[in-house]
Amino acid sequence: MMAQQNFVPGTASQDLNNEVELTISAKNLSNKDLVSKSDPICVVYIQQGQSWVEHGRTEQIVNSLNPEFSKKIVIGYRFEELQKLKFKIYDIDSKSTALDKHDFLGEADCSLGQIVSSGKIVIPLHHPKSNNKGELCVVAEEIGALKEDVEFLFSAEGFKKSGILSKPDPFLAIYKENTLVHRTTFIKDNCNPRWPKFTIPMRLIRTKDQKDVALSLQCWNWNGDGSHKLMGEVHTTTQGILQTPKTFSLDDKKTGKSVGKLCLHEAKVIKTFSFLDYITSGTQINCTIAIDFTGSNGAPNKPNSLHYMGPTPTLYEQALLSVVTIIQDYDSDKHFPVLGFGAKVPPNGILSHEFFVNLTPNPHCFGVNGVIEAYRKCLPCIQLYGPTNFSPVINHVSRFAASHCNGDNYFILLILTDGEITDMLETKQAIIAASHLPMSIIIVGIGHADFSSMKELDSDNGHLSANGRTAARDIVQFVPFRDFLNQPDPYRAAVNLASALLMEIPNQLVAFMKSKNLTPKHPH
Repeated sequence: MMAQQNFVPGTASQDLNNEVELTISAKNLSNKDLVSKSDPICVVYIQQGQSWVEHGRTEQIVNSLNPEFSKKIVIGYRFEELQKLKFKIYDIDSKSTALDKHDFLGEADCSLGQIVSSGKIVIPLHHPKSNNKGELCVVAEEIGALKEDVEFLFSAEGFKKSGILSKPDPFLAIYKENTLVHRTTFIKDNCNPRWPKFTIPMRLIRTKDQKDVALSLQCWNWNGDGSHKLMGEVHTTTQGILQTPKTFSLDDKKTGKSVGKLCLHEAKVIKTFSFLDYITSGTQINCTIAIDFTGSNGAPNKPNSLHYMGPTPTLYEQALLSVVTIIQDYDSDKHFPVLGFGAKVPPNGILSHEFFVNLTPNPHCFGVNGVIEAYRKCLPCIQLYGPTNFSPVINHVSRFAASHCNGDNYFILLILTDGEITDMLETKQAIIAASHLPMSIIIVGIGHADFSSMKELDSDNGHLSANGRTAARDIVQFVPFRDFLNQPDPYRAAVNLASALLMEIPNQLVAFMKSKNLTPKHPH
């Protein structure tokens, strides 16, 4: 019998946990819009204890009751655990990211094991107040160790006008075994479109075991009401689109006649790197903490205050313990600058939105215990005031991040706050500027205030924009702490909070490095 590879007696395998990528689509959704069709988005939740915690969202598909979402949901698969998932479909009616502002279309539950074991699962959507529920389709694919992307450049030529006066609005869609891999933007009024370059992970156009699989390249004519028309398609393979330049004949699906040409100009294979590649090669994580000391928290000497120093830790302390305990493992010296905002500070009682919580010229505190000690000592010395301005602390960290853009450092700003932002426009502008820097922002909502503005900053369904400028990438993650307070196990609640806050940091770090073409200095 042939010896098994990677068999090392006396050791334990570390390769037991795998990541899987979920591709989601739906059919026959309810139509909640009077004039047009629904604009659906799918939100994915993971059950943690007795609570459901949001794990990710797809993009929004405009005017469609049969959406095919191209954004993938990545989940760590653990064979030894029952990982329950919930999929909720919403009709997006505004720019708000708060789900209660949109129409609920239906939901479906299953376990990750059910999806993985079959590869594809189709489950009915249910809604307590609707009979027309539709169905959800989820396809799972294991993410292997293949660390390559492919950058494509496509154009087409020879399309006919779609009417007497109008030209088509073509977009390109790539399918692997009937599963949508990528969809480009549409080019308006163009018979010879040239789409912007786009990048696809190599794993999406091949399988774990096969380097060459069947692919379909489809050109569609976009329509605002969602009734897109298939213009022509090409059947090829993975290797067929990795060889450039190449011209394909686009054929009508029904007649087989050519309707134009699809031109592949570039297919550039790019080596990619993971979060761990950068961390193990020396990239330092630098975390700055900003604490809300506005008057809306309540006087610290009152039991109903969010800053009340009673027999149990405050909610601010609980959140600090949950997050900083994990982050400090990635910080070499474990010294954290701690800023405060919204209070009058000694010696002259000047209102400040950017002061050092330890009230010394050096804002650094050692470890999570040093952070909490500085927080406790600060409260009796300041006067809680207001308003709630975020932009000063964001700009504070941005100044440091701007001087470390070579890949050696990445900065995280942790903001703990109890309420609505007062300087929303300035905060948006500060975040948009920071999106070009090695920086992420995580926000913990403390208390029971209306945090809808925070959810607007956490722009999972599109990049944040203000005054005609758009963020280069999504760098904000918001989580309300109250979602974790009712869990029976306090330790598990703390772990879940940290997980929800930090889960996007690895991808955000990698996205920055990739945008600047920065590779690990000494990859392991």
